[in-house]
Amino acid sequence: MFCCGGEPGIGKSTLILQICDKVKGEGKVLYVSGEESAEQIKMRADRLHINNEDILFLGETDIDIVNQAIIDNNPKLVIIDSIQTMYSEELSAAAGSVSQVREITSQVMRVCKSRAITTIIIGHVTKEGNIAGPRVLEHMVDTVLYLEGERYFSYRILRGVKNRFGSTNEIGMFEMREEGMCEITNPSDVLISEREDNPSGSCIVSSMEGTRPILVELQALTAQTAFGYAKRTANGIDFNRLSLLIAVLEKKAGLMLGTQDVYLNVAGGLKINEPSIDLGIIMATTSSFKNSPIPKDMVIMGEVGLTGEVRRINLIEKRLKEAERLGFKSCIIPESNKKDLKDKYKLDIIGVGNVKEAIKKAIG
Repeated sequence: MFCCGGEPGIGKSTLILQICDKVKGEGKVLYVSGEESAEQIKMRADRLHINNEDILFLGETDIDIVNQAIIDNNPKLVIIDSIQTMYSEELSAAAGSVSQVREITSQVMRVCKSRAITTIIIGHVTKEGNIAGPRVLEHMVDTVLYLEGERYFSYRILRGVKNRFGSTNEIGMFEMREEGMCEITNPSDVLISEREDNPSGSCIVSSMEGTRPILVELQALTAQTAFGYAKRTANGIDFNRLSLLIAVLEKKAGLMLGTQDVYLNVAGGLKINEPSIDLGIIMATTSSFKNSPIPKDMVIMGEVGLTGEVRRINLIEKRLKEAERLGFKSCIIPESNKKDLKDKYKLDIIGVGNVKEAIKKAIG
């Protein structure tokens, strides 16, 4: 049993319909929708050129009727869109409440697992980005997937946060096009392809998404504040992390950013939480402040501590091989990582111990 969550309009139903098309010839697919009518689903299916005559549609929110339809049709795949719209008459609580979601998930699991039916449950998410309802929902299912991305960007990331059959935190990257979700086989190349020649405030960093290294462009802009209180804005990274790293820059590198507004953006609309991009944030901000570009063929990676030290990061070999594959010439990494490297690389690998040393190596 799978559970897939994502913000409204992000593309969950589109992706699920494409999955229904991929299982053509494997057996019946029961698509249960409590949100959209058959006409709406048909219009989307026609736009996506879905050609699977074994897809059965049921527009229903009563879980007893849904369970009976599963028993009667015995499909190979069941889609429930969404779990928050389903209700059981045995409970007096409203649809989408904690008790309803728990009970309905339990009933669907009991019916489907006894018949070895693969089930995909689509769930709403809260404003914090978690699947709405009780956390027990995520514990009950076998796999939890999140579809992420900015609604106004074309890129989407399908992230696995739980998987009883494999590793977690793996991702698949897609681009939303007119014909639906299209797989991106080389995310790094796509994400950095639109970079200008060599602008100040731009930096390429390496982020691990599961076991996959992805190179991403960070963009920073510093500007004299028009008010007495400097503004900090972060898009794609944690705001508190940006504030912390700016404090490190002021204290340990001597940059006077107290009168500067600082804006930081992860190009492509991605969201990154990995600490290995800390040094990239530091370098992009410094580059914009000094109006001095970082070499275009340089990748920067490393975690930064409160005392300004550049700390070790994991899976350094995979990151370096990805940078080498994409044609980068040099890379700044933590000194502790450089000491442990065993393989030889075509990259000019520069080890640094603190942020002042890193700034001197990349910007001067």
